[in-house]
Amino acid sequence: MKKKKKKKQITSDGSKNRFGRRSIATYWQTSNLGVIITVLVIIGITIGVVLKNYYYNSVQQYLTSQMNIIVASLENGSTDTSVNNSAQIRSLVESYEDKDQIELMAITSDDSIEVTSSGFSPSTGTSLEDYTNAQSSDEGTAYAIFDLPSGEKVMALTYMISIKGCEYKALRMMSSMKNIDNQIITLIVGMAVIFLLIILLIYLSGRFFVRSIVYPVIKIGEIARKIAKGDFTERIEKTSDDELGDLCDSINYMAQELSNTESMKNEFISSISHELRTPLTAIKGWSETLTAMNDPDTFKKGMRVITSETERLSQMVEELLDFSRIQDNRLTLIMDKMDILAELGETVLIYQERARALGITLNYYEPTALPFMYGDKSRLRQVFINIVDNAIKYSDKGDTVSVEAYEDKGQICISVSDTGIGISKDDLPKVKTKFFKANHTRRGSGIGLAVANEIITRHGGALNINSEENVGTTVLITLPAIDDGRSIDDKPTVEVELISSDDMPVRKPDQQLPPSSNIL
Repeated sequence: MKKKKKKKQITSDGSKNRFGRRSIATYWQTSNLGVIITVLVIIGITIGVVLKNYYYNSVQQYLTSQMNIIVASLENGSTDTSVNNSAQIRSLVESYEDKDQIELMAITSDDSIEVTSSGFSPSTGTSLEDYTNAQSSDEGTAYAIFDLPSGEKVMALTYMISIKGCEYKALRMMSSMKNIDNQIITLIVGMAVIFLLIILLIYLSGRFFVRSIVYPVIKIGEIARKIAKGDFTERIEKTSDDELGDLCDSINYMAQELSNTESMKNEFISSISHELRTPLTAIKGWSETLTAMNDPDTFKKGMRVITSETERLSQMVEELLDFSRIQDNRLTLIMDKMDILAELGETVLIYQERARALGITLNYYEPTALPFMYGDKSRLRQVFINIVDNAIKYSDKGDTVSVEAYEDKGQICISVSDTGIGISKDDLPKVKTKFFKANHTRRGSGIGLAVANEIITRHGGALNINSEENVGTTVLITLPAIDDGRSIDDKPTVEVELISSDDMPVRKPDQQLPPSSNIL
């Protein structure tokens, strides 16, 4: 049976898996390790050249020093006229004590080598480059490196002499470079072995280091792809406290937040479906009832319910559209100079009847004057409606909702407080998050505060919430006023019926709010 050939795994961005040519390990081998090898080769070549020059110069200096000693001895003895200088040179050459290492030769005036310390004449074809160069040299000396006809490399040094009555005009030393070359080769090989060990050590340590990065990254990639497909239960095991550990924490945090968002989104879909179904059921039921009945009172009651539920549906749909516009950054504001008290007063007027029907006291503390501001009237009214509606929605029979407007240090402040069920400390930081609902027993889509906060932010203001569970909630809206030194003294008056109870009297403009209002 033929084994199936495994295919290389290709990731979504086109990079290959750990065995592919585009893996981090392969990239490190072909780049970093290649650079290291190149540098070591250059260093090796440089050291080899330096070693060769050092040893060759040492040989040259040794030959020169030996030649200087011999020439000095000959020149000192040449002053004695009773001495045969040619015979003395011949004797010196033939009895040269270092002839095992250096061959000494005497060159006659006819450019022939007549006598050598080895007793053998040079092979035919042996180079005389050093002798030729010494003849034309100002110093009368020269050296050369060449190969003998036998293939052996040698260094030769020629020194021109001028002694009266002497048939020799030059002395020549020649030394084999075989041992020197072998020494250099031995050092280079040793250095190469050391470099190979260094490269191997770097490779193994680098491979271990790269794998310690690559394998966790591969695991992170696998889990990230699962998260991308909607599996938010996967978590990455943190094995270190370095940057990879931070990355694991970040991805795990991202997965947790995505899981929370997904959960809130599902709850939002369920909640909004229920919220849409409730008014639709009422509209459908009353429309069927009105079709079968001719009672005028029942007809009026049914039409009021249909109108109310239709308005409720319209408000939810508009809220959803606004949220979509915010998500797509398409929410536009029509800014103009405006009287914010008119919009706030109308909002309180809208909710008076609902508060009365639910047994909730709605108090409105209206100031005598507030500065102008630039804003979008319809959007700010939408915010006020949302905040007041929430205050009533999360309050029970007998609770109180208080609305107040005032100026503080160039800011217009709108405070809406209630003595309702409040918000827990754990839920309070999330209430302005999209899809979040602190209490699922109350109606609402969970996006109203997110939309309201975005609108206030785009007006250059802030929406802050202070709450205590089972005590109440206060929403404080601050908006920038127009600093033109004017107040709204001639603003249109909005007639608002102030509902009060025995323990919550209607406050005069110079009175303080009662303690139960929890003003921030």
